[in-house]
Amino acid sequence: MSFREESDDSKDLKKPFLHTGSWYRMGSRQSSMMGSSQVIRESSISVVACVLIVALGPIQFGFTSGYSSPTQTAITDELGLTVSEYSLFGSLSNVGAMVGAIASGQIAEYIGRKGSLMIAAIPNIIGWLAISFAKDSSFLYMGRLLEGFGVGIISYTVPVYIAEIAPQNLRGGLGSVNQLSVTIGIMLAYLLGLFVNWRVLAVLGILPCLILIPGLFFVPESPRWLAKMGMTEEFEASLQVLRGFDTDISIEVNEIKRSVASTGRRATVRFGDLKQRRYWFPLMVGIGLLVLQQLSGTNGVLFYSSTIFESAGITSSNVATFGLGLVQVIATGVATWLVDKTGRRILLIVSSTGMAVSLLVVAVSFFIKDSISNDTTLYSILSIIAVVGVVGMIIAFSLGMGPIPWLIMSEILPVNIKSLAGSTATLANWFCAWIVTLTANIMLNWSGGGTFTIYMVMCIVTVAFVSLYVPETKGRTLEEIQWSFR
Repeated sequence: MSFREESDDSKDLKKPFLHTGSWYRMGSRQSSMMGSSQVIRESSISVVACVLIVALGPIQFGFTSGYSSPTQTAITDELGLTVSEYSLFGSLSNVGAMVGAIASGQIAEYIGRKGSLMIAAIPNIIGWLAISFAKDSSFLYMGRLLEGFGVGIISYTVPVYIAEIAPQNLRGGLGSVNQLSVTIGIMLAYLLGLFVNWRVLAVLGILPCLILIPGLFFVPESPRWLAKMGMTEEFEASLQVLRGFDTDISIEVNEIKRSVASTGRRATVRFGDLKQRRYWFPLMVGIGLLVLQQLSGTNGVLFYSSTIFESAGITSSNVATFGLGLVQVIATGVATWLVDKTGRRILLIVSSTGMAVSLLVVAVSFFIKDSISNDTTLYSILSIIAVVGVVGMIIAFSLGMGPIPWLIMSEILPVNIKSLAGSTATLANWFCAWIVTLTANIMLNWSGGGTFTIYMVMCIVTVAFVSLYVPETKGRTLEEIQWSFR
């Protein structure tokens, strides 16, 4: 069946939740380049503007991740929570994200990328309100679960949307904006946590989604999703807007049409089909990277960075935590600039190696500190070394293992298994994040040195995995990447 035949059969079956062609529909590409182009060109949306709008979702993601660090003391004191109860609170966002991850692929598949982001924003808003008005742990837990559900959808949908709208020469940098926005959200939570109490901070957490919801009405739907849904007119209109009305998009249109025609519009594949290398290999790479990203322990460090700094002997732990968030933003910004220049693989290897070395420094510092008096000069020196090691770990993580696993997941998954495979990979990531955040506080109380040693070993495993299995996707179209697995 040809692409055109398929689109004719199904064009009325599915429409985007936020209809792409509602304000810039083109009767045909040729006509839009003529009489009406002068009006439309002035209001056209660039890819960068679209990325900046949807990046509000990852900012919400980061704010959720960072919220538990500056608020731990205040919440536990006011509501009388134990360390275990607060650890449960911190980890429940990951439980909610697992549920969101399970639903994310199908939601993004059937109502579009924009529609799924709209749905994700609503539970986030409700969740923050529940936390801000909490009188006991039950409202805290409910709010955290709702936030996590929205974040689970956002964490899958945003990198996929960016990968599908970005031109190949900018896809790495624009895709890395997803993680850059996460780090900005974390930093904002750390910064605002220095000045406002935990209830006001929860109210401020609503703002990214409140801005995102109206912003979604001003960006086009993913042209690749529209093509898959058989909506040919809207697909070409969306792509023309994204590339500019003076740009000839015929080659890219034909590539996407051929890719859709060869794979079909079937949302999922049978489990038996996963035996084919073109399916199991990218799925294995995507899941492997997203699992190893979490098992490196970075979320445990970020969620409880104030506690870690206190254990290291730093008196102004919340200020140090904000400094850590700022460093992470800067390092991720550098990665955004580098990823289309150096490639994905080399940054992943450098990042994982740097994390392993930094974690070794932290582990040794904690082991020695446990055996000496805290009144000695050596203890103070080791505290400083531990903090330097933690900062080094975050810098190394931000240069590769933070942004690139999500980027590669969005690039390598074939279009006809993206909903199933993407949900599975996202679920695996959030499950491991839940395990890490649930156990991090408890493990740190058991042994700081032992905890960081375990994280170091996982970074070494990551170096081996990347070296053996992860392909380079720099400079290739999504269609070329998918064909390479056949």
